[in-house]
Amino acid sequence: MTGRAETFIHEMKEEFPTFEILKKRDSAMQRSIHRALMLLTLGRMRTYLTQYHTVLFGKLWVPDSFDTMSDADRYILLRHERVHLRQRRRMGDITMAFVYLIPFFPLGLAYGRARIEWEAYTETIRATYEVFGLPHAKLLRKHIVDRFAGPDYGWMWPFRRAVGRWFDDVIADLAAESASQG
Repeated sequence: MTGRAETFIHEMKEEFPTFEILKKRDSAMQRSIHRALMLLTLGRMRTYLTQYHTVLFGKLWVPDSFDTMSDADRYILLRHERVHLRQRRRMGDITMAFVYLIPFFPLGLAYGRARIEWEAYTETIRATYEVFGLPHAKLLRKHIVDRFAGPDYGWMWPFRRAVGRWFDDVIADLAAESASQG
């Protein structure tokens, strides 16, 4: 790894001294989570091991595809995951796990998980804007709405219009910031 992502990893290790990046395929726990998610979503979430990056207990668990991501995409991903590390520091493991998994329901209406992910995906949008520009950041809308309202996160916030409005508000804030700087 070279470039912005590598520099950012060093910054993350300074902020979180026990931070590591580990392969999901090497972890029995991650494989168990994958099987549990497949069961809970009736087979709809099949890509946990192969497409999702997961912060758990201060470690970033990555699929093999992490190694082939571009430096820019890896940097944007790391910006998202740093938000989760900061949430963990703020809440602690037990509280964060509770908030992520329980309120209101583990599937279908997971307000706690949605709130945690809104904060992290705001950073994804912001980082995408900073790296690639506003038009590229706007292209994330469908992907993010699908993630919130679909099986990827257990239908955590199935209100597509509400997620879309949140996304549009983030984009509007970025556009306003850009206009004021420029």
